[in-house]
Amino acid sequence: MAKATALALATMMTLTAAAAAQEWPTRPVTMVVPFTAGGPVDVAARLIAPRVSESLGQQIVVENMGGAGGMTGSNRVAKAAPDGYLLVLGNGGTHAYNQSLYKKPLYNSESDFAPVGVVVENTKVLIVRNDFPANSLPEFVAYVKANQDKLQYGSAGAGSATHIACLLLNYRMRTNVTHVPYRGAGPALQDLIAGRIDFMCEVISTGLPPIQSKLVKPIALLSTRRASVLPQLPTALEQGLPDVDADGWNAFFFPKGTPDPIVRRLNAATSKALDNPALSVRMEELGLTVPPADRRTPEHLGELVRMEIGKWAPPIKASGFSAD
Repeated sequence: MAKATALALATMMTLTAAAAAQEWPTRPVTMVVPFTAGGPVDVAARLIAPRVSESLGQQIVVENMGGAGGMTGSNRVAKAAPDGYLLVLGNGGTHAYNQSLYKKPLYNSESDFAPVGVVVENTKVLIVRNDFPANSLPEFVAYVKANQDKLQYGSAGAGSATHIACLLLNYRMRTNVTHVPYRGAGPALQDLIAGRIDFMCEVISTGLPPIQSKLVKPIALLSTRRASVLPQLPTALEQGLPDVDADGWNAFFFPKGTPDPIVRRLNAATSKALDNPALSVRMEELGLTVPPADRRTPEHLGELVRMEIGKWAPPIKASGFSAD
C-alpha cells in the first residue's frame, strides 16, 4: 500500500510539473548577463532578448551581474530554483575556462546547469595600439619575443574570454607578456587607445568600432575563418601561427533540474527569434554569427561545454595562471 501511495504521489507530481511546464512562462523571465553592461555579451543579450520575448509572449528582463570572470552571475543561476524563470547567457569564460582557472570553481559547468542552446558565435581579433611597431602577425610575434618583458596586454577581467584568448596567443608564441585585467572591455579599450597597454585579444563586436575609427590597429583574426566585417584581415593561421583558435560562443543555460518541456520551449522560442532575418543581419554587422540549427540544440551545447573544458585546460595550466 505504501509503495502504491508513493507511486501515485510521484505520478501526480510529475503530471503537475508537466502541466506547469506547458503553461510556462506566466510571468517575466530574468536573463542574467554575468558581465558588466556594454560588453560583448551584454550587447548580444540586448539584441536577442526582445525577439525571444516576442516568441514567448512574456518579457525577458536582462540583468547584469558581473564578477569573478562571469562566475558570480552564473552561480546565481546554478543555485536558483529550476522553475524556468532565471537563466544565464553564458560563454566559454563562464562554462569552460573557469573549470581550469580555479582550484575550486563555484559550480560544475557540466552538471549544475541545464543547457538550452547556443545563440550566437563570435571570434576574437588581435588589436594593438596605433603606434605599435608591427603591421602583421609575423612582425608582431618577432617584436613581442624581443620585448616581452616591457609589454602588457589588457582584458575584460581575469578569466574572461579576452584574457584567455591572449593567454592562448602567448602559449602559441612561447612568450610571457604581463596581463592587466580591467573591469570590463570598455576601460581596457580606452587604455589601449590611449597607449597605456600594448594589445588586446578582443571580441570582434566590441573591437570593430575602434578599428573602423582607426583608433587601434588590427593584426590578425584569432579564428578558423575570416570575418565578413573585416574581409581583408587574415587569420593567425594564414599568417603562419597555427592553433590560435579563440572562436567563442554565447548560450542559454537554466539551473539543473529545469523541466525538459521548459528547456525545449525556450530553445524553440530562441531558435525562432534567431531565424529572423533582421536579427541575423544586425548580428553580422557586429561581427557575430547566428549558428545553424544543428548547433542550437541542448544536446550540442552539452557536448560543446565538455569539449571546451578539455580544449582550454592545457594552455591554462601551462601558463601557471590561477584566478584563486
